[in-house]
Amino acid sequence: MVQSGRALLAAVVLLAQGAGYGAEREPRDDAWWTGPLLAPSAASPPQGHALIEPYVFDVVTTGRIDRSGAHHSAPADQEVGSLTYLLYGLTDRLTLGMIPRFFYQDPAGAPNSSGVGVGDLTLQAGYGLTRYQEGSYVPALAFVVDETLPTGRYDRLGRASDGVGAGTYATGLSVYSQDYFWMPNGRILRARLDFTYTLSSSVNVQGASVYATPEGFYGRAYPGDGVTVDAAAEYSMTRNWVLAMDVIYQYNANTHVRGSAPGVAVVEADSGSSYSVGFAPGIEYNWSARAGVLLGVRIISIGRNIATTVTPALAVNLVF
Repeated sequence: MVQSGRALLAAVVLLAQGAGYGAEREPRDDAWWTGPLLAPSAASPPQGHALIEPYVFDVVTTGRIDRSGAHHSAPADQEVGSLTYLLYGLTDRLTLGMIPRFFYQDPAGAPNSSGVGVGDLTLQAGYGLTRYQEGSYVPALAFVVDETLPTGRYDRLGRASDGVGAGTYATGLSVYSQDYFWMPNGRILRARLDFTYTLSSSVNVQGASVYATPEGFYGRAYPGDGVTVDAAAEYSMTRNWVLAMDVIYQYNANTHVRGSAPGVAVVEADSGSSYSVGFAPGIEYNWSARAGVLLGVRIISIGRNIATTVTPALAVNLVF
C-alpha cells in the first residue's frame, strides 16, 4: 500500500511538472519545509530537540450531504479554533508530545459560545521504525499511538455552542510514511502517506450535549470507530517556497445514543456511518531550515452524512 501511494504521488507531479530531464538534482539540504496542512511527519525530531507548530483555523459550514448523498443548503456556522503540536525527541527514534485545542463557535441563528472553550487534549508517542535512505525503496516509517483525553465540555450545556469535546477517551493507532522523489527538473517532491485507526470509549451523557440529546436526558453514548487515510505531497519550488497538497479520506462508524428523558421511557438514536473526502492545498514559506509558515485551506465537499466545510488555516513550524 505504501509503495503504490508513493508511485501515485510521483506520477501526479511528474505530469504536472513536465519537462526538464537531465537537470541537476536539488540537494536535500537545500530544500526547507514546514510540512503540509494535515499529514504529520514520519520523521522524528533529533534527540533533545523540540517541534512547536501552532495552527489557527476557521471552520465555515457551507452545506450538508445526507445519508443518500443528496446535497442540502445549511446555515453558515463558524468555528474558530487553534491546536498546537508540541513534540520532543526523547531519543532519535522516540518522540513524545501533546496537542492542546481551543475553540469558539458562532452558529447561525443561535447563541455563540459563552467564551473560548478548552477542547480535548491529545497525548502522543511515536517511534521511528525506519529512516529515509536515498536509493532505498523503503520510506521513513513511524508507528504512532495517541490518546485523546476528554478535557472539553460535551454535556449539560446551557448553549449548544459551548460543546467543544467528545467526552470520550479515544485511542489512535497510526502508521506514518515519508519519502523523497526528484522531479525531471531536479526539484524535490516530498511525499507522505498516513493511516490512522481510532477507537473511542462510551460515555455517560446528561442533558443537552454534543450528541444532540435534549434537556433532562440521562443515558450513554457509544461513538463508532474511525479510519483516516491522508496522502500528501510538497513540491520544492525554491529553497524558501513550497507548494503542498493533502488528499484525505475519513470514515466514522455509527454513533449510538441510548437513555431516557422526561416523559420518554427510552430514547435511542443513531447517527449513521459517514465518510468524507477532503482536499487541502497550501503554500509554505520557510525562512530557515528550522522555521517556516504555512497558509492553506481544507475543503470537504464529497461524502455521505457530513457537513460540507471550507477551513482556511495558518500554521507556524518551529524546531528548536
